[in-house]
Amino acid sequence: MVGDARDGGSTAGGETRILERLDAVAAAYDVLFCDVWGCFHNGVAPYPAAVSALQRFRAGGGVVVLLTNAPRPNPPIHQHLAGMGAPRDSYDVIVSSGDATRAVLADHRYGRRIHIVGPERDAAIWDGVEIIHAPLETAEAILCTGLFDDETETPEDYAALIAEGVARELPMLCANPDIVVDRAETRLYCAGAIAAAYTEAGGRSEYFGKPHAPIYERAMAEATRLKPGLDPRRILAVGDGVNTDVLGAEQAGLDALFVTGGLAADDMGADPEHPDPARLAAFLRAEGRAPRYAIGRLR
Repeated sequence: MVGDARDGGSTAGGETRILERLDAVAAAYDVLFCDVWGCFHNGVAPYPAAVSALQRFRAGGGVVVLLTNAPRPNPPIHQHLAGMGAPRDSYDVIVSSGDATRAVLADHRYGRRIHIVGPERDAAIWDGVEIIHAPLETAEAILCTGLFDDETETPEDYAALIAEGVARELPMLCANPDIVVDRAETRLYCAGAIAAAYTEAGGRSEYFGKPHAPIYERAMAEATRLKPGLDPRRILAVGDGVNTDVLGAEQAGLDALFVTGGLAADDMGADPEHPDPARLAAFLRAEGRAPRYAIGRLR
């Protein structure tokens, strides 16, 4: 990518600039760290406009790193995206919270006896790793990838497990810091909701996805491999999670493009494609976040 549109990136006073299209600022960036669920797809199918935006960015010489809190390593995520019809030319690489979590399981820094909480579909995170699947009473740590049944359960269903884990002073390894996601029109709890309850009960939760450093370190390594000499100021983080994507970008020193039509859509007015500026400003003030840009949907 050539040129620099950053000087026009924010309005006076550091206010968030609302974009109509990614193209308006694409020339200022060499790499996108793009969230997946809520930005690239809705849990069922890709968003055609988002796919087109990423394809255009890559056609202009940019690199797209899909940065996801999915609690699985990237090979099955590639397969999942292909299965829902996501074009392979819309991104370069995937970096997941599952990748970062798998790395700490493999180096045994939290021990070998791990109690697993989460559905069987997340098994790739521990497959081939030398750990012992332990009952809670003999475990050295708890690995939480999600709820066993996210369609019927809530974090309250894990109250007894949380109480015992806290009493035994076990760390909880959270493989997906998201609190909720939207699958089409249905809102579902994620591992982050259980980890938050664990912390609230007095336990210690360790996180490996957004907004925490491990996933950004892996993403930066991948981006630099594809763009040697990359300047972090030319990375734009895109996402709909104000306390994951936007906060994570701020902590990593990156510009952020907040996709308002995802998790925060109900706070943005009647048209999710076009956030109401006053409601957006009030929402960001309340959350204490200040992304450089916002957009209704990635397009």
